[in-house]
Amino acid sequence: MADITVLAHDEAVQLDQDQLGLLYGQLGEQQADTVICKALEELANRLSSIERAFYQDDRAALAKAARGLVGVADQIGLQDFATIATDVSKLALRKDDPALAAALARLVRLGDRSLAAIWEVQDMGGAV
Repeated sequence: MADITVLAHDEAVQLDQDQLGLLYGQLGEQQADTVICKALEELANRLSSIERAFYQDDRAALAKAARGLVGVADQIGLQDFATIATDVSKLALRKDDPALAAALARLVRLGDRSLAAIWEVQDMGGAV
């Protein structure tokens, strides 16, 4: 019988506290909270669009949606998430399906965790 190895994907979300602090400093707590809420909604919508495009094999739409994630993620301090979105965007236009599937799975995993992490910041009173 063959041994089966189970990979544990436990990647921590890296929030750029300086970026969030800058956002709150420039906009004030109420406006920054509004911007972050809109960004979270945009991230969730784009992740959904990316997954849909992947399953429909619409590489152009997948690449475009992933590129759109980059600016939104950077705005709210999710640089690692933005980097992975850039990777997905580039891989969508290549013929390396296993690499695209792996990067997309990582993007979705980190996206879910990132959304939860930002909501935790919001629940703790907003400003960091």
